[in-house]
Amino acid sequence: MKWHDEYKYLLWIIGAFLFAYFMPIQTLEFKNALISAFELTQWYAQEHVLLCLIPAFFIAGVIAVFVSQAAVIKYFGAATPKWISYGVASVSGTILAVCSCTILPLFSGIHKRGAGLGPAIAFLYSGPAINILAIILTARILGPELGIARVIGAVVFSIIIGLIMQFIYRKEESEKIDSQITQPAMEELRPLWQTAFHFFVLVFILIFANWGQPDSNSGFWHFLFIHKWTITGVFGILFAGSLIFIIKLNKWAVSAGTLVVLLSALLWPENPLISFIIAVLFLTILLSLNQGEAGEWMAESWGFAKQILPLLAAGVLIAGFLLGTQDGGQGIIPTNWISNLVGGNSIFANFMASIVGAFMYFATLTEVPILQGLINAGMGKGPALALLLAGPALSLPNMLVIRGIIGTQKTFVYVILVILMATLSGIIYGAF
Repeated sequence: MKWHDEYKYLLWIIGAFLFAYFMPIQTLEFKNALISAFELTQWYAQEHVLLCLIPAFFIAGVIAVFVSQAAVIKYFGAATPKWISYGVASVSGTILAVCSCTILPLFSGIHKRGAGLGPAIAFLYSGPAINILAIILTARILGPELGIARVIGAVVFSIIIGLIMQFIYRKEESEKIDSQITQPAMEELRPLWQTAFHFFVLVFILIFANWGQPDSNSGFWHFLFIHKWTITGVFGILFAGSLIFIIKLNKWAVSAGTLVVLLSALLWPENPLISFIIAVLFLTILLSLNQGEAGEWMAESWGFAKQILPLLAAGVLIAGFLLGTQDGGQGIIPTNWISNLVGGNSIFANFMASIVGAFMYFATLTEVPILQGLINAGMGKGPALALLLAGPALSLPNMLVIRGIIGTQKTFVYVILVILMATLSGIIYGAF
């Protein structure tokens, strides 16, 4: 018996006991924090699990099964020229309307397929920060100067953080290069365009199902919002075609499922989420009953869900308890403390903005109105940028999942680098 492992369990038990024993359960602050924890968890379950995470799990499954290891290594591999791997990784997030949690299955997928640590980290950092919707919203609400600074900071610092991570763990990366060089080239099962079509149809379903309402009630972005579910439905039909002609699922089974989804859309036009759930259930059943490549796709997607969902649930619960909800619910840490800590443009304010951003959970696009409120409360423009660069890229739930993918030490180094880089960018930006 390894007693040091048993002591870990004992310390966890003692810690849980002491917390339960001394809980200030009668105080109003503690009760409000508990309510905030469950409110944030409910909000996350209602707004992000079905429309964000589930499509992301299926997309990650596509990467793990249908995207060949050679293709991932070609663009993200440790031996790939840095200008290619980091260039692709740092700007890939512009097409993905994802938050710090939704990016995780995609990061796990490319990491599992052999992506180098540096490019994978660059993708993980920049993805949530530079999606095109977030950049447009930042520029329109907080000003074009801050929007441009966010783009430049996210891309540049994703590359720097990735390069530093690759340098720190260069021995492991060297071994990965050697193993990738000696691996025999695997034969492609289908043309690349077919895999790309299947992948991007799923990506566009993810994007349009989560398309947010713009401030203006007219114009192109409002038009997309009004017709988001029609557009999602069109991509859903394309996806059904892809399941038949590319993935080679039974055409009658896919057609029957598509018909049921269309009928549900006609019966409940005011609640498109019903049709979306039915589509997910049909897809899950069809893939689960398949013993071939499609079955592997389902197995990989389920594997990502098992790994990520429990950690996210725990992280969101803790984040809500500590920091409150996205709509102003109080956590155990008073929000006025946070406002006071990030006021002005001092080095301390920039550092604290990075810390708060790193641990607080921001859903896609919610960081902009939250930041607007903090700016109105006295936050300087330097800390504002620091929070924009640390917040979407990290969160407490995000950290717990990353630890399960790359380990505790690498996660700690990554978090420290994000905080330091966000602080540095805020100091530089605030000085002008």
